[in-house]
Amino acid sequence: MKLFRTSEVHGIDAYTIEHEPIADIDLMERAAGKLFAWITAHFDRNYRVMVFTGPGNNGGDSLALARMLAQEGYEVADYFLRFTDNISKSCRTNLERLQKTGKVPVTMVKAEEELPEIPADVLVIDGIFGSGLTRPLRGLPETAVARINASGAVVIAIDVPSGLFGEDNTDNDPGKILKARYTLTFQFPKLAFFFPENEDFAGEWVVLDIGLHPEIIASTPTPYHYLMEEEVGRMIRPRRKFSHKGTYGHAMLISGSYGRMGAAVLASRACLRSGVGLLTVHVPRLGNDIMQTAVPEAMLDDDPSDILFSEVPDLTGYSAVGAGPALGTRSNPQKALHGLITGARVPLVLDADAINMMALHPEWYKDLPEGTVLTPHPKEFERLSGPAVNGYVRVHKAMEFAQKYRVVVVLKGAHTAIATPAGEVWFNMTGNPGMATAGSGDVLTGIVLSLLAQRYPATEAAMAGVFLHGLAGDIARDEKGEEALIASDIIDNLGKAFLKVKKH
Repeated sequence: MKLFRTSEVHGIDAYTIEHEPIADIDLMERAAGKLFAWITAHFDRNYRVMVFTGPGNNGGDSLALARMLAQEGYEVADYFLRFTDNISKSCRTNLERLQKTGKVPVTMVKAEEELPEIPADVLVIDGIFGSGLTRPLRGLPETAVARINASGAVVIAIDVPSGLFGEDNTDNDPGKILKARYTLTFQFPKLAFFFPENEDFAGEWVVLDIGLHPEIIASTPTPYHYLMEEEVGRMIRPRRKFSHKGTYGHAMLISGSYGRMGAAVLASRACLRSGVGLLTVHVPRLGNDIMQTAVPEAMLDDDPSDILFSEVPDLTGYSAVGAGPALGTRSNPQKALHGLITGARVPLVLDADAINMMALHPEWYKDLPEGTVLTPHPKEFERLSGPAVNGYVRVHKAMEFAQKYRVVVVLKGAHTAIATPAGEVWFNMTGNPGMATAGSGDVLTGIVLSLLAQRYPATEAAMAGVFLHGLAGDIARDEKGEEALIASDIIDNLGKAFLKVKKH
């Protein structure tokens, strides 16, 4: 599924109006109908509704919504912020339609002192500004947003919370942005919704399909996408009746150090649960008994060192290699890691301490084999690429890094971003806060390693791995709750995750 910048969405709107064809006012009516359906399904008539309207098409949406809610029996009042006389044609039409019903009092608010008091028990609809804003709020809209934020009321933003820029909010003023409980956005999520700095503003966002023209959506290029279950389902390959364990690859996992063997156990179990035919784990000698006991399905390859990774094993016969979880960053692992990345002739996935060691040697970046998958969390990625002031900047640095070094960067977090060598980024739509737990990243490494060993292309292995990891976490959350979720629960639900996506 594609994501677009707000300027591109406006072009898609215009194409739809011309080629469906449909009048602008009728497309607005369609959008308001979607808003109405969602709100009436989630809030009953006991809520008094206060609608705050601006002079543009977002305001027109809110006026049409106010009319529909009033006709359904809701008690609705509209407050039209007249900070300009430049009112869009469709907004003016919907204002006239609303006033003709006689069901909704409309107050023209021209000064800050004319703003109403907002009780905490009402439902507030934000229709002041939509997408395309490029400057922080000021004057009457700024004051209105501040009053709404201070009210404690349930706030629903139409398309975009007023004051939030559609993409990059680096130069915005967070004190001048509306904080919505829900954002009902049209056709596509806005790019800004995927970044942690905007969580308090967008709240829980819901995409409403308003039927924009599929032809222009398909033909408009964009580097931004988000992963859906159907897409991942198409990636998963059926297993053939006469296949055998050799058919599904032989993975090598390099993981663990003295006192930190749990990461190797978790990554190994996740790898095996994700369909690999064979797995060998390279561990320090003192980890041998732990691995034999905890993961009997895995074979072992002992490092010469008792306590850490010190030497690259013979990689003959392996179809993919994963390295990083709990390796430590001492000098011996550093030398061994460099030997791995310069000597490997099969796909690699690098995580955790492998990334931290890479960050100590930027001159190694050019040695990474093309298609290597890196799975850093934000701080690990900043060690690789330098600090980023916010999520928007961080994701674009990941896109640049992926292109420059021809690797796949899996930037972990809510809506994990997968940056590809082709210059694209894919945001994940599975996962939950319960997965913010020790070992969750090791599980992801094992899943991606398994898919690479089964000869999935690196980008597909990363995309499917991230989606399945999050989906297994969602299934685990539904069974255990977010607070009780641990990394092993993700592994235990991988089978259900595969079954779910394979239905598509």
